[in-house]
Amino acid sequence: MKLEKEVVVIGAGAAGMMCAIEAGKRGRSVMLLDHASKLAEKIRISGGGRCNFTNLYTKPENFLSHNSHFCRSALARFTPQNFVTLVETHGIRYHEKKLGQLFCDGSSQQIIDLLRYECDAAGVEWQMPCRVTNTSRIDVAMAPTGGFMLETDRGAVTAHSLVIATGGLSIPQIGASSFGYGIATQFGITITPLRPALVPLVFAPEQFSSFSELPGVAIDAIVSCNAACFRENLLLTHRGLSGPAILQVSSYWQPGVPLHINLLPNLDAAAWLSAHRHSPSLLPNLLAQYLPRRFAQAWCEAAVQSQPARPINQHSETELKQIATRLHNWEVTPSGTAGYKKAEVTLGGVDTRELSSKTMETKKIPGLYFVGEVVDVTGHLGGFNFQWAWASGYAAGQFV
Repeated sequence: MKLEKEVVVIGAGAAGMMCAIEAGKRGRSVMLLDHASKLAEKIRISGGGRCNFTNLYTKPENFLSHNSHFCRSALARFTPQNFVTLVETHGIRYHEKKLGQLFCDGSSQQIIDLLRYECDAAGVEWQMPCRVTNTSRIDVAMAPTGGFMLETDRGAVTAHSLVIATGGLSIPQIGASSFGYGIATQFGITITPLRPALVPLVFAPEQFSSFSELPGVAIDAIVSCNAACFRENLLLTHRGLSGPAILQVSSYWQPGVPLHINLLPNLDAAAWLSAHRHSPSLLPNLLAQYLPRRFAQAWCEAAVQSQPARPINQHSETELKQIATRLHNWEVTPSGTAGYKKAEVTLGGVDTRELSSKTMETKKIPGLYFVGEVVDVTGHLGGFNFQWAWASGYAAGQFV
């Protein structure tokens, strides 16, 4: 049996549900399809299970895109406060962790339940699990309004408007796939280059051997790469570096490009070492005043080419200045990323030049919309990607 709907949304994640809710509120007949059996797994695991659902300080500068202005319109029309109001309406308690990052006091399931409730209240029809096997445009000669024909493992459905909200490639173990990019390619929509983002960085074993036994050690640092600069914790892992500062800068990193790490952002290392130039202390012991002791030892072995075990008073002024320079600008070059399996998001996606920033509709194919992570808009760490999902879903929902 063939079903007819005004709007079909493929992908019941953050952006897809928000779009379905808004379209349903306008009285449109909406069907929401998803291939997963469990609803919104990416929301469920986000924020350590508490869902960092927005960031109070969201601004366009918090996003990467080949067109940095594209996100402005949607972000202006659905703000963090708009989502906070929705959260408060549902009686969900939340807190600001830091830097404008809002988390549920309880669990991320509360956000999923909120979205499910709003979808049901708006009359959205669910089809889960439901796999789309073929998508095609309806010839206007057959139907004056045109639209789309979808063949699924539950039967055929036609839609006047089709919204692709299928996310990116990150975290394939919970169902991420290239489906949305495939639809874009099928209809001649350009995809910008894709790569993992908000992802740990790994190093060649020989380069990182001094640090491989220090997993879990955290350091407050400034990490810079390609003109991007973040001050947060970095975290050592068995294979390389992670933690908020590294995840942030990973979105800007390119193969072969070094990271520049300031290990002592609150200190003038040259003046501090000079003040201790007569000290009989070993360099790692002195550094342990400000850095974790085991890291200080490993760093001296790896980064200080002269004998690190010498007392400070046996280093020349020139050597101490060189050590200070390295402490403020430790240069390391990753060999790669930990891949999509560990990436929080996918950088790149449907080229924003193909879309209306007001409606998220493709310029080439009337009635075809892309929202959320599948679009070439990638937020910084800290709730920004959820805010893009809400805002882009809301924008499309006003027009589908």
